[in-house]
Amino acid sequence: MPLIERSSYISPWWLQNGHAATIYPSMFRRTSPLPFRRERLELPDGDFVDFDYLIAEDPEARRLVTLSHGLEGSSANGYIQGMAGAFWQRGWSVLAWNYRSCSGVPNRLLRMYHSGATEDLDLVLAHGMRDLAPRGGWRETALVGFSLGGNLTLKYMAERGRDLPRQLSGAVAFSAPCDLKSSSEALAAPANRVYMRQFLKELETKLAEKAERFPGLIDLQDFKRIRTFPEFDSRFTAPFHGFRDAEDYYRQASSRPLLARIRRPTLLVNARNDPFLGPGCYPEEEARASKHFFLETPMHGGHVGFARIASDGCYWSELRAVDFIDARRREYARL
Repeated sequence: MPLIERSSYISPWWLQNGHAATIYPSMFRRTSPLPFRRERLELPDGDFVDFDYLIAEDPEARRLVTLSHGLEGSSANGYIQGMAGAFWQRGWSVLAWNYRSCSGVPNRLLRMYHSGATEDLDLVLAHGMRDLAPRGGWRETALVGFSLGGNLTLKYMAERGRDLPRQLSGAVAFSAPCDLKSSSEALAAPANRVYMRQFLKELETKLAEKAERFPGLIDLQDFKRIRTFPEFDSRFTAPFHGFRDAEDYYRQASSRPLLARIRRPTLLVNARNDPFLGPGCYPEEEARASKHFFLETPMHGGHVGFARIASDGCYWSELRAVDFIDARRREYARL
């Protein structure tokens, strides 16, 4: 019954408000530069994704973690850089990938990325395991995802079930909208208007660039009237990616209906005061019924927050992810 009743996260007193916990890291966190190298992975459909990677200094470590960012994020985000540093300092190699259109270079196709596009994660993971592997191959790999990338990570682990690379020992997801409809309803609340405006502004910029390259296929007229993700997703996300409408997209791309199929140790950490998550994003019943899916719901932390004020610069989420993967190694060995 892997429902973690008591979280070890203790928020600084001045970050116990969900909005403060969400905004503080994005505005004030500074991470140490890491010696990332960038490569481009060409995809079978003619598109590409760019990824950054670090190879551990100890060639005998042979462990690789793959990091997936959130909506309109990238490998440059502080939470990705912080997580990469935490694993790298403990002897892991790191692959931090950018979704289509998220590396600073427009992708080639009309489609971009979405919350359920696990086929791209699968291609990235396969490339990392094959082409970045040291002599003898990777002894262990793991996945960590944030927000949209957290839903991707959970969905990937569930879809593959037992049919995963044998080296993949576990996964961790933070602030994952595992029920996309519930999350979209939460983000439509007046208190979240500032987040929606920023997301829509960034998405409009990308769509305007695509409209120039694909004349007649993208109608941005009255875009400013869009206020919610259901409106945006019905008009753009769904038709671009083969879904009937926003409801169909949310149904097919949400990871929650699939969580019972997870067969490797997988942890979801969703803060109770996360302003981006609705009631459907706390799958307690699924955790209680599973031997492999763990749910931890700290009272505080906001959305991709979990700040920890300490001299080592690590956030609680980074320590939690490394500790979970390490602690489950013996369980993985028995699979």
